[in-house]
Parts: sequence; structure tokens; C-alpha cells
Amino acid sequence: MVFLDPGAIIPEAKLTRYLLVLLPKDDKSKFLAQAGYTIANWQQLEQDLRTQILPRLAIATENTKFGQKYQIDGVLSGSNGAELRVRTVWIVTAQETRFVTLVPGG
Repeated sequence: MVFLDPGAIIPEAKLTRYLLVLLPKDDKSKFLAQAGYTIANWQQLEQDLRTQILPRLAIATENTKFGQKYQIDGVLSGSNGAELRVRTVWIVTAQETRFVTLVPGG
């Protein structure tokens, strides 16, 4: 287990065009809305991923041609006080550490 780079890239589009958008399949927006995360306050989700999840220990899961994948499990405490248990996936290359996705559970 390792700690990932605290300066990891969390792409705005990953939050605003995927996680916080209602999708017909694999929707995460309803889950995240339970803790007050919406498209209108996507920056709060970014900040909470960076301060509540990223500092936790990461477990290496898969080495791909794109880089080494890691998962970090934890609890997101939303602005409304609700807590969500999440599993996040990150990828690490020689150049950067990048957020890939978030799923309920963990």
C-alpha cells in the first residue's frame, strides 16, 4: 500500500460530464446527490476527493499499458452531513497521478 501524489489530477470533465450527470446506465449522480454533491457545486466534490479520500492508503490493483491502477476506499462526508462509502480508482504513470472514477461501496 502507498500514498498517492496529493497533487493528483482530478479532471473537471470527469465530475461535470460524468459523475454528476444523470445517465441512463451506471449513474452515480443520484448516489452523490445524497451527500449534497451536484453539478452546481462540483468543486466541493473535487475538494472532498482531494482532502478526504486522496490522503488515505492506496492499494495497487492492476498494471495496464496506461499505467498502474490503484483503488482508495473511504467515506465522503458531504456538505449536508451525509456520509457515503466510496471506492475510487486512480492511475499512476511516470508523469502523473490521475483520478479515474468513483463507485459506491468500498
